[in-house]
Amino acid sequence: ISQGADVIYAAAGGTGVGVLQTAADENILSIGVDSNQNYLHPGKVLTSMLKRVDVAVYESMKAGDKLEGGKVEIFGLAENGVGYAMDENNAELISKEMELAAEKAKADIIAGDISVHDYTSDDSCPALSF
Repeated sequence: ISQGADVIYAAAGGTGVGVLQTAADENILSIGVDSNQNYLHPGKVLTSMLKRVDVAVYESMKAGDKLEGGKVEIFGLAENGVGYAMDENNAELISKEMELAAEKAKADIIAGDISVHDYTSDDSCPALSF
């Protein structure tokens, strides 16, 4: 915030609530994480990055007796395993143009037109060098 950030991403699960509070207090936007946290500071949380654990549990339970233990399943955009939250608490912050751009990026990622680097494949981030 002291360096001029307009938006802070609180990538800290439940402990990020303090980040959201501080951003609201400082009159800048924040982005929640893991679940929809838009309601915590209506009009101050731009959106929340969703980890759709409900989808993963539902899909696992549908397997019933055929569920294989120890198997790693990945639920990305195409599987509705991640997303972003839109509701009455952030509706005024998100223009139709912004929503269309986000949906286009989502569709392009699912289609393979935009490549998202998998950090676990090589323990590196191509955008950073240490």
